[in-house]
Amino acid sequence: MVLPARTESAHGSGWLLRSAQAADVEVIAELRAVVMRADLERLGRYDEHRVRQRLRDSFSAQHTSIIMIDREPAGCVTVRPADGGQLLEHFYLAPHHQGRGLGSAVLRTLLERTDARGMTVRLNVLQGSAAQGLYERHGFVVEFQDPIDVFMVRRPGAGTVPKA
Repeated sequence: MVLPARTESAHGSGWLLRSAQAADVEVIAELRAVVMRADLERLGRYDEHRVRQRLRDSFSAQHTSIIMIDREPAGCVTVRPADGGQLLEHFYLAPHHQGRGLGSAVLRTLLERTDARGMTVRLNVLQGSAAQGLYERHGFVVEFQDPIDVFMVRRPGAGTVPKA
């Protein structure tokens, strides 16, 4: 799902999505390393280089949006076509923006778009990550899991998408 270059949210003011550019890759790679460090360390999987390189290897400016607050990047999200639906990945918020409803507002906006297009959304989250609760509140259910990842799916219109 390609997002418009700038998207204002109907869910709370003060943030918007802008299309990523190739130059954003290092900022996003660093954000990923910061956000995922605790969960990866807990799972014995943190590697200073690998955590950044995995983002670089899969980065797609075409499918990635930068979450902006007051003209500053607050996070990012990638939504790309996969398996007849959409794959949500690289959804990271800077730590000082977490726990304030921003993730729910961004996710709700994205899911309204996929629902309108009748698209299933899949994602994976690390075992034990607090992010799993966010996704469950928005209608995702566990499809399968392994010792490291939980793979989740959300069918169009699944569950009640809560208001902020």
